[in-house]
Amino acid sequence: MCSTSCPPGYRKAQKELQPKCCFDCIACADGEMANTTDMENCIKCTDYQWSNEDRTKCIFKPIEFLSFGDPLGIALTCIAILLSVVSLGVLLLYISNRETAIVKANNRTISYIILFSLIQSFLCSLLFIGRPLATTCLIRQVAFGITFTICISSVLAKTIIVVIAFNATKPGSKSRQWVGSNIHTYIVSICTMGEAIICFACFFQSPPFPETGMKETDKIILQCNEGMAFYFVVGYMGLLALLSFIVAFFARNLPSTFNEAMHITFSMFIFCSVWLSFIPAYMSTKGKYMVAVEVFAILASSAGLLCMFIPKCYIIIIRPDLNNKVNLIGRNVTVTIH
Repeated sequence: MCSTSCPPGYRKAQKELQPKCCFDCIACADGEMANTTDMENCIKCTDYQWSNEDRTKCIFKPIEFLSFGDPLGIALTCIAILLSVVSLGVLLLYISNRETAIVKANNRTISYIILFSLIQSFLCSLLFIGRPLATTCLIRQVAFGITFTICISSVLAKTIIVVIAFNATKPGSKSRQWVGSNIHTYIVSICTMGEAIICFACFFQSPPFPETGMKETDKIILQCNEGMAFYFVVGYMGLLALLSFIVAFFARNLPSTFNEAMHITFSMFIFCSVWLSFIPAYMSTKGKYMVAVEVFAILASSAGLLCMFIPKCYIIIIRPDLNNKVNLIGRNVTVTIH
């Protein structure tokens, strides 16, 4: 015998100009296997499989997605639930103190809408966790787009009302006709309708669907293929957020009577910063980490919007002695628009 037998995991390669019994044993390549001795050729594994370390058999690749049992999924779920509970607590605090000066001075209706939509935003992030399905891929983008748009457009309406309230104090100002009107309803409705049209138009044309990624050698990546619809949804929200930030930024120097614009400016700055950072981070990741980046962006930007309620909560809880009309007038922070 010129050569010994080739063990499993190897294939025979005939030596040139040598007798047939003379051959080399060459290890099977990655993704191939040889399960018996002296195999002439290695067998290629299927797309759903990969060779084991010894190249003696094909094993199924693990399927990767951001699950609720994953440590990262558990952490994000806990944060989402915690923030939604905090938002609910702030909402209940506002409702229980709805007749106090500090709540009445900041448009109760818009505050309720923002807080309720923030609760929905925190909870809708949970739709991104778990095994991607056709229904969840579609629902999560619609829920994310609509709830966030309601929230941002409400912030925009709140900022515009601050400007209107200030201008209404000027003699002969035409802005007085808008004080106490339902202008916030029109702003929120129109902005939300615009997002709804984008969602349904994009998703009707190219709906998101669960996609199985086979490019990785050691795993199968299961994720939602969101297509360009996701970028249109985020882009529209970005325009609303930028508009809110610009209006609030220019309104920040109004008299302290209307200083809520400063809080809105800070919150919108956080919101815009998070989503600007999100784009490169999202594009440079894949698999469950791509989803985690998206969930984190939702939670972080929503938490930034929640920050605008901190000063009012401080007065309600810590300094109730300041929560009256006399003190608010003395501090120049009273704009009563119900």
